[in-house]
This record gives sequence, structure tokens and C-alpha cells, in this order.
Amino acid sequence: MSSSLVSNGTPTPEAETELQTGIKLTSSGSFSAAIPHLLGARGHVTDEYAAGFDLALCYVATGQFKDAIAVLTSLLGGSHDASVYNLLAQAYIGNNQEQLALDSFGKAAALTPANEKLYLFVADACMDSQNYSLGLKVADRGLQNLPQSARLHYQRGTFFAHLDQLDLARKDFDLVQTLEPESDIAYIAQAEESLFAGDTSGAIQAARTGIAKQPATTALLTIFGEALVRSGIAPGQPEFAEARTAFEKSVAARPNDTSAQIDLGKLYLMENRLDNAIAHLEIARRLEPGNPSPYSNLARAYRRRGETAQAQEMLKILSAMNREQAERIAGAPGDSKASYVTAGKEK
Repeated sequence: MSSSLVSNGTPTPEAETELQTGIKLTSSGSFSAAIPHLLGARGHVTDEYAAGFDLALCYVATGQFKDAIAVLTSLLGGSHDASVYNLLAQAYIGNNQEQLALDSFGKAAALTPANEKLYLFVADACMDSQNYSLGLKVADRGLQNLPQSARLHYQRGTFFAHLDQLDLARKDFDLVQTLEPESDIAYIAQAEESLFAGDTSGAIQAARTGIAKQPATTALLTIFGEALVRSGIAPGQPEFAEARTAFEKSVAARPNDTSAQIDLGKLYLMENRLDNAIAHLEIARRLEPGNPSPYSNLARAYRRRGETAQAQEMLKILSAMNREQAERIAGAPGDSKASYVTAGKEK
């Protein structure tokens, strides 16, 4: 960044350039890379809202929820409050502040009740944080206003399934296929329904059919790969190569998707292709430093490659993250506590 940025709040050409760079990186999903540019722009650009909001978005995407909350609260009181409350709800969810999350979500929903993306984004945050009971509340609120939303029914079905309410989940998954037959979300719902029922072959078939009709849908590619892995495939089998190809296509389509990088890294680890595994897991770690999954898998990969010090460093970071997470959820509602897994969530 330029060292000529002034500190008196006067917009400068250098800061405007930093802002545009930050916005471009944010739009491409390069959240960590965007942060220093957006920090350099704040206080020195004409559109302070854009600089602040994109910075907060990057903080949420990289798991820096407290920093996001501080930025977002400073942006309230303007014409963009619906968007700010939406992202603020996601930040509070990530920080395990459920009541504040509900309050912010309620304000966003009151301002834009027909905005499907509002409910989907907040529901995604609940899924990422494994707060399935809160996710149900979000999906229910969305379906009150948008009862024909197939994607909201899919979200609610997923939350029901995670809470072991499989009959209710099945109703929502089936309704998705009725509302939008032959769509990508219909095949995703069909595959997920099979996975939750323990029918891996059914999930593989549904995803395979969906990919044939919607080949660019990364979610279908991911589910297909996951279903193949769950079926017990091993390196050397044709199905293993299919899974690898699915994950490679997913990464190629969305290189800044942490989950896709982790999935591919884990598969390479299964093949003992350690250099490839480490490369993708390190990308995932850089994209989302707060996600524990890359660290646990990197520890295994580095250990196999004989780099004991690196493996120990990954385990040290993972241990610290687990302690912090345990402290954060100590006072959380029961459903959130039950969802915690020591190895960490894999997004």
C-alpha cells in the first residue's frame, strides 16, 4: 500500500485506488488479501460505506467476527441499514451472540421482508456455526414471507436433518423437488435427503443425474464427491478418480471456496499425494484462518512428509482454536453446545 495516505480524513487518489483494489479482491472471494487494502482506504475515500462494509464482509468471511461487529456498528444509521443488519447478524452468529444475532436479523427482515438472500445468508451463517435451532428460526421467518422459496425449504430441511428430525426434513426436501423440479436445488435436495438417510448410492445417483443436467453446479459436484467418499472408496478405484475429478472441478470453478480446497486436499491426502494435499490445505488455511479443519489435516500431511515441527505447529494452533471455541460456546444454548466437535467444523 502507498505510504502517502494522509490521516486527516481527506480523500486521496491513492486511497481511492486502494478501495477499488479491495473491492475487486472482495468480489473475487480473496477476502484475506482484500483486508489490508480496505484498511488503507478507510478514512481517506469518498465512499466510506463501501470501504467499511467490504472490510466487514472480509472479516466475517475469514472468521474475524469481533472486528466485523465493530466496523458494522459504526455503519448503522444510514440508507444501507438492511444490508448492515444482515451482515451484523452473521457476525453475531459467528461470535456465538445469539440474542444479538436475532435482534439484528429481525431488523433486517423488517426492512426487507421479501429479500430471499437475507434469509439464505443468515441461515448459511447458522449452518457454518452449527447452530441448527437458530437456523430453523431464520428459515421459518423467511418462509413466512416467501412460502414458495425452494431454497429456503431446502435450508430448513437441512436444519431439521441435523437436528435428527428426519421426517420433517424429508417433507421439505420433497417440497423443493415439487417447487423447482429438474433444477440444481432439486437434485441437491434429493442427494442430501439420501445422504441423511444413509443411502449413499441414492445420493450418488441423484448427484450424478443432476451433474449431467447442471454440470456447472459446484454444490452438486461437492455432494457427488462427498457421497463417493462416504461409500468407502479407496485410491485406485474408478469411483475414487470420479470423486477427485468432481472436487478438482469444484476448486477450478471456485478457487476461493475454502470447503472445496479442503475436500480436494483431504482426497489427495488419502492418495498420499502429500505435496498436492498440503498445497490445497494451505490455501484453505489462508482463505479462512479461523476454520480448524485445514490445521488437523495439515498436521497429518506434514507428519507423513517427515516435517514434525510443522505438524506440531499445526496442532498447537488447532489446540488454541479449540480452547477459544470451547470458551465462546460455554454459555451458548443447548443445541449449539451439542453441535461442537473437538476436531472443529469443516465448512
